[in-house]
Amino acid sequence: MAAIALTDIVPAPKALLHDHLDGGLRPATIVELAAAVGHELPTTDPAALGEWFVAAADSGSLERYLETFAHTVAVMQTVEGLHRVAKECALDLAADGVVYAEVRYAPEQHLERGLTLDEVVDAVNAGFAAGAAEAAAQGTPIRVGVLLTAMRHAARSQEIAELSVRYRDAGVVGFDIAGAEAGFPPTRHLDAFEYLQRENFHFTIHAGEAFGLPSIWQAIQWCGADRLGHGVRLVDDITGTVAGGDVVLGRLAAYVRDKRIPLELCPSSNIQTGAAPSIAEHPIGLLHDLRFRVTVNTDNRLMSGTSMSREMALLSEAFGWGWAELQWLTINAMKSAFIPYDERLAIINDVIKPGYAKLLG
Repeated sequence: MAAIALTDIVPAPKALLHDHLDGGLRPATIVELAAAVGHELPTTDPAALGEWFVAAADSGSLERYLETFAHTVAVMQTVEGLHRVAKECALDLAADGVVYAEVRYAPEQHLERGLTLDEVVDAVNAGFAAGAAEAAAQGTPIRVGVLLTAMRHAARSQEIAELSVRYRDAGVVGFDIAGAEAGFPPTRHLDAFEYLQRENFHFTIHAGEAFGLPSIWQAIQWCGADRLGHGVRLVDDITGTVAGGDVVLGRLAAYVRDKRIPLELCPSSNIQTGAAPSIAEHPIGLLHDLRFRVTVNTDNRLMSGTSMSREMALLSEAFGWGWAELQWLTINAMKSAFIPYDERLAIINDVIKPGYAKLLG
C-alpha cells in the first residue's frame, strides 16, 4: 500500500496522550518571551532557533538535549508566558487535526520568578481554555486535558499529586512522573501513587524508555500505573517474529497485553533518545501486529520537529499502514484517555469514526 501523504493526514481526527508543554513552543514565541524576561538564546532568528533545537536533540548528547529545555522553561516563568504557550499549544494541535489532547508539564519547574504552584496551574489552564475557544471559532475544535508532572529526581511528588487532585474538576485529568529513569525508580514516589489510588485519580508513569523492563514492572506492579509513558523497551520481553510464527511473550509483556495497558509510544523522540534505531525498526510495528494497546504520540514537538500528522505519515511510510491502522491508533488513544468513559465514547462515535469513515470511503 502506498504511504498516505502528510497533507492528507492533517485533517484526519487524532487523539494525543503524550505531549510536553515545554517541548512544543513556537520558536518565534521563545524569541519574544526571552527578550521580555532577559533570557539569552543560542540565536534570536526564529527559523535558526527551531533548527538549533532539533539539532541539539539529535546530537546524541544528553547534555545538549537537556539544554534545550533550559531555554523553553526559562521563558515559562510568568503568568503571561505560561498563558501564551498553553494557548498556542492548543491552537497548534487543533490546526494539526488533534481533537483530543492530554498535555503535561511540571509545575515545580515554573516557580523561578515567584509564582506559586496554583498560579502556574491557573495560568496554563486559562491559556488552554483560550486556545480551545479560538480553535472552535476557527472550525477546528479541540478538548485539552492537563497532566501535572512531578520530577522523579526531586521530592515534591506528593505535593504535585495533591495539587492534581485539587484541580481534578478544573482541567487536570491526570498525574505523571518524568525525568531520568536510571537511578530514580518510580517506587521512590510510592506515597504519591498510593494517595492517587485512594483518591480514584488517574496517572501514567514514564517507564521503559531510557531504562528497561524493571522500570516497567515497577511502574505497573508496584505503583499501579494506568498507562506507560513510552514503554518501548517492553519488546525486551518478546522473542521471535510475527512473520516467523515463533513469537513468545514473557510474563510481563503478556500481562501488559492481557490487561490492555496503553503504551504511549513516541517514535521520533524514541529514536532521538536511542530507545529505537529508526522508524522502520521501531518496536511499534511488532507491538501493533501483536495487538498491544498501542498509541502514537509526539512527546516534544519542538525538539523532534514533529507533529501528530508527521508521526502518522512516517509510520504509514515505514509499515505500509493505511487509514484503518491510523483509525485503530486513534481509537486506542481515545479509549485510554483520562476523561470519563461517556465523554471518551462521544468523541469516538461523534468525531473520530465519522471522520475516518469519510477517509476510508
